[in-house]
Amino acid sequence: MRVLGLDYGSKTVGVAISDTLGWTAQSVETITRKSENKLRQTLARIEELAKLYEADRIVLGYPKHMNNDEGERCARTEEFKEMLERRLGLPVILQDERMSTVSAERILMEGNVRRENRKEYVDKMAAAFILQTYLDRIKYEQENR
Repeated sequence: MRVLGLDYGSKTVGVAISDTLGWTAQSVETITRKSENKLRQTLARIEELAKLYEADRIVLGYPKHMNNDEGERCARTEEFKEMLERRLGLPVILQDERMSTVSAERILMEGNVRRENRKEYVDKMAAAFILQTYLDRIKYEQENR
């Protein structure tokens, strides 16, 4: 089982992949586009990565507000989820992503990565946090059945 993790943003999509055992998540890349609505190339790249890594599912960060409300970003994420499912034919699981970008930023700061260089890494690291949260949850649920 390999799982592809995505952090979907207005102009970027951070990508991460699990190991074959489904224990750990590793950052892969950040896909950038010029406009929020120009998704054809983004979807094509995600499809390439899903095939390359032989992913059997996708975990997509779900950007709820801190008070658990779902805003406009959640609606856009749900639309993106449907596009992914239609194009790739893989199940797409929504995973709460609150604090994933903040956590990624904090690690980069602690690693003394310069502010101007953090942008290059933050989205793919956030995708790894989202995916790792999902993997940990699945493992916990399996152990506590």
